[in-house]
Amino acid sequence: MKPVIRHRRYSTDCSADGSPGTFFRRAAAPLSTAALASAFLFAAAAQAQYAPAAEARVYQIGAGPLTAVLTRFIAESGIVLAGSADLARDKASPGVNGSYTPEQGLAALLNGTGLQAVRNGRGAFVLETAPVTELAPVSVVGATVASGQLPEAYAGGEVARGGRLGMLGNTNVMDAPFNITSYTSEFMTNRQAVTLADVLTKDSSVRFSGQIGGVTDSFFIRGFPISEGNLGEVAFDGVYGIAPNYHVFSTYVERAEVVKGPAALLYGMSPNSGVGGVVNIVPKRSLPEDLTRVTADYGTGAQLGAQVDLSRRFGDDRQWGIRVNGLHRQGDTPLDKQYSKTDIGAVSLDYRGERLRASLDTIFQEEDIDAPTRPMLVASGIRVPDAPNGHRNITQSWGWWKSHGQSALLHGEYDVSDKVTAFADAGGSHTGITRLSDQTPTILNARGDTTATPQNARFDVNRYTADAGVRVRADTGPVSHVVSLQASIYRDRVAQANNSGTAMLSNLYDPVASPEQNIARPGLPKVSSSQLTGVAAADTLGILDNRAQLTLGLRQQRIESDNFSATTGARTTSYAKSAVTPLAGLVVKPWENVSLYANYIEGLSKGDIAPATASNAGEAFKPYKAKQEEVGVKVDMGNAMASLSAFQIRKPSGQLVGTVYEASGEQRNRGVELNLSGEPVKGLRLVGGVTYIDAKLSKTNVAANEGNRAVGVPKVMANLGAEVDLPWIPGASLNGNVTYTGKQYVDQANTQSVPSWTTLDLGARYSTKVYGKETTFRLTVLNVFNRAYWSGVASYGTISQGIPRTVMLSASVDF
Repeated sequence: MKPVIRHRRYSTDCSADGSPGTFFRRAAAPLSTAALASAFLFAAAAQAQYAPAAEARVYQIGAGPLTAVLTRFIAESGIVLAGSADLARDKASPGVNGSYTPEQGLAALLNGTGLQAVRNGRGAFVLETAPVTELAPVSVVGATVASGQLPEAYAGGEVARGGRLGMLGNTNVMDAPFNITSYTSEFMTNRQAVTLADVLTKDSSVRFSGQIGGVTDSFFIRGFPISEGNLGEVAFDGVYGIAPNYHVFSTYVERAEVVKGPAALLYGMSPNSGVGGVVNIVPKRSLPEDLTRVTADYGTGAQLGAQVDLSRRFGDDRQWGIRVNGLHRQGDTPLDKQYSKTDIGAVSLDYRGERLRASLDTIFQEEDIDAPTRPMLVASGIRVPDAPNGHRNITQSWGWWKSHGQSALLHGEYDVSDKVTAFADAGGSHTGITRLSDQTPTILNARGDTTATPQNARFDVNRYTADAGVRVRADTGPVSHVVSLQASIYRDRVAQANNSGTAMLSNLYDPVASPEQNIARPGLPKVSSSQLTGVAAADTLGILDNRAQLTLGLRQQRIESDNFSATTGARTTSYAKSAVTPLAGLVVKPWENVSLYANYIEGLSKGDIAPATASNAGEAFKPYKAKQEEVGVKVDMGNAMASLSAFQIRKPSGQLVGTVYEASGEQRNRGVELNLSGEPVKGLRLVGGVTYIDAKLSKTNVAANEGNRAVGVPKVMANLGAEVDLPWIPGASLNGNVTYTGKQYVDQANTQSVPSWTTLDLGARYSTKVYGKETTFRLTVLNVFNRAYWSGVASYGTISQGIPRTVMLSASVDF
């Protein structure tokens, strides 16, 4: 019998016929979520007075479906809560972590659901609809998440239910015709991720190709490189040109989103021609509740750090917000001879009105590293030596690297009407680098002898970006439409120069100290500039209450770039070409919790200019189009989500055939991905997956290399991350992560390779109150068994050392 709940006043009538209903007590037998939802979720204490304990206690309940979160909170707190299952159905809760009274805990876990729990005269609570005081539109239209709203966290709180699809805006995972994963700040904080590399390497389709203790975060996604060059390819709130150029720190990141595969229509062409996927970071912005959090941390060596995170909202309707994040960290690192200092300041201002939403995000970042590591080349014809102990550092102790950067982005959205939203972005960034260090050491033989030439180098890049567009929601008969239009422009200017010293010999296993060299500081001439402009249009059509959705779109992109002589300043080469890239994406939901999807989308990279050695020297080629076909299925099981996808990406390239340079090269990657995330069992959170990639040089000018595996792409990559709550210690949990990466080739001839490797990371977390303040302690041990391994191979054949055993400790206090 369905219970009758009279909202805004307590009733003892818990069934349609007035007979007493069942109800929770402290010793109530456990009921499954499915059983609760099938009848009624919460029941009132029909007869007796009931007064739950008012004292606070510690809860560790992750985000998830509201039904599951409330059921667990009722069981742990012992409260009685009345309310119909219909109120909680299809809603999600952010969970509750920390020490709360029953009233505070209910308020926290109901935040953002549109519901509230009110204590009645008998001491129990009644679940009811909260009074409506909206700060911004919250309705979901078509396939997109409401404007100005982040997709909510999924069960377990480690990934989100959706993410940014460039010009299409925030989109629910189940409505996206792509493989997309969005990692939350909770996941980053609990795993003590320092930079973006620490986050993305938990994804089985992503591998870090940079080096620990190095100067850049670079990756492979689906077997193609991202951010290997000097122009950062990480998008910031959906646009390029803003994110810091070399390292992106988790300090200011709310979400780290990975869209797999080419995405030229969605984001425009990436500045450095990456086609394997897009990494988009969403900055931290003000929270609904005030926050003052201070964190102290320690890392192996003598790395000591302090962070502050402040969030406030102001105004009669709390429409104004500010979020401030700051970090200072310095000390010896786990690598021999290396000292590192980092300073970060990030400020986000936002306004959330009835129709207008705006934000201004700024980042200031400085890094100073002594004895920075570099990736290594391997001399041809030799076996790649075994990796040295991860603590070894062959960089000279007198080497150094300094970086300073500033970024800013202004974003605005305005609801012209209930169905029309206009948006615009404008911003830019500057990064300056100076360094005196080894330049890409070369391993000379199997004994591990190396040679490197130090350089005094300078690098400076200025980037600017702007876009404007509109999203229109409309219906034509039984078909719904979400139409997106956008125009965008991106510009950069690069200045660069270096002076070289004298080559130095060393050894991987027994580094040799060489005397410091006095190398003159170079000037800083302009060497290149580029401009990317584009216009795009897309329409997401839905039928059958959006159970079937088709997204179609086109982007026209123009690429202009110039190179200049470092000595005379004269233009040496010029490039100006255009291309059109399409998108076709289909989502069909045969059942509410199952999505079948398919897509065809292209990526774009600048065509080559034939070199001087070719008979057609100076010929400019059309932009290269990487083409992806993908099919997949996603299953939302309520507390866990699984996805399976199969894809093929073909990327052309230029090569010299005889004396003629032509666009006849091609790399073809075919793969299968299986991913799992969520909280399948109460208190157990999982994030993991396995990826198989068959990456081949399908067209090459060397016949013997055709059909060989592409450089740097392993056949199999796998991750399994888990966190489990300890029921006998309230507030405590343990976590671990296993990472496996298969063998990778260093050269196209497939004669040199680095072996497969597996690492284990372990951690613990404990939340409690210290002197009445919410406090969380965290411990993480990376590479527990201190395995020595080559962690990655870049597309141009350099190899990098893996991380040594590293211990990280932190304590966070909320004031």
